[in-house]
Amino acid sequence: QVQLVESGGGLVQAGGSLRLSCAASGRTVSSIAMGWFRQAPGKEREFVVAIIRSGDTYTADSVKGRCTISRDNAKNTVYLQMNSLKPEDTAVYYCAARTTSIAYSAAYWTRGGSYEYWGQGTQVTVSS
Repeated sequence: QVQLVESGGGLVQAGGSLRLSCAASGRTVSSIAMGWFRQAPGKEREFVVAIIRSGDTYTADSVKGRCTISRDNAKNTVYLQMNSLKPEDTAVYYCAARTTSIAYSAAYWTRGGSYEYWGQGTQVTVSS
């Protein structure tokens, strides 16, 4: 089993930056696939970015060039670095993980149903 705890959310002005953290326990982050999703009020859950065991990453078109995912094996933590934030980035951000996989397609990692474990989320609010 895996436990995920997100942190780092808060209020930031448009154009600013924020780094979210997802601390994992139970499995090492380098051995599993992890992703970030977000959900704004009244909207469906949206894929943001993911990193798989090989280190390859996948990023949603809506945040390309502004968001990057990385992992710190020593801290067993995955990060979401967000720059040039926009009001439309306002949402609850969730960390997710899948412990077992065998060369799934890139599209597989963009679907929330592909992940087994989820954190409780952290609120990000971007003001004008």
